[in-house]
Amino acid sequence: MPASGIMHLWTQGDAMTRAVAALLIAMSVASWSVMALKAVELAALRRRAVFARAGFWRASAMRESMPRLGRPGSPFFELAAAGQRALTHHASERAPRIDLDDWMQRSLRASIGESAVRLQRGLGVLASIASTAPFVGLLGTVWGIYHALLSLGAGGDASLEHVAGPVGEALVMTALGLCVAIPAVLGHNAFARLARDVVAQLNRFAFALHAQLLCASAPHADAELDDPVRP
Repeated sequence: MPASGIMHLWTQGDAMTRAVAALLIAMSVASWSVMALKAVELAALRRRAVFARAGFWRASAMRESMPRLGRPGSPFFELAAAGQRALTHHASERAPRIDLDDWMQRSLRASIGESAVRLQRGLGVLASIASTAPFVGLLGTVWGIYHALLSLGAGGDASLEHVAGPVGEALVMTALGLCVAIPAVLGHNAFARLARDVVAQLNRFAFALHAQLLCASAPHADAELDDPVRP
């Protein structure tokens, strides 16, 4: 029986076979790295959302409690900062040409829109890997089978024991492509849903912030409110 296995495929494969395998490994590393970073990011945002819903309104001063919403660049921090900037800017105008309520809503909507775009970062990488990895693996399989058949034809021995090894090695590339694509698909769908949940939390926080800044009256932390501020 001729030697076979993944290591044999790598050592006996040509530049194309190795390039496809290296590409699939790089895609796998990239997808898992993105998923790890998104998991840390969204876990932190979910903790910020809990504070934004309850603890933020119990603070004695809004500026003192803002650091607990995260650092500058964090969606909840930026939303609170946008509301305060809108209020300060409108108050500084001697003859405002736009109503404060409308100005506030526009500022909050713009902040939510920017945060929604930032939350989508990395998901495009997962979607691209999920859609292309199976085809990259299939390319490696087709190339491997092609070269296996050429070598068998040149040797003049086409018995089953000589065909099964090289063809089986080539099929490993398809399996590797699927192993890269499946976690990327699951990760993309999970993180897209979590990102939508964070945007929904931002909308609820924006409604409460809108009421606080305009009326100096924060809603009850557990109140279920319809949010007119939408991205």
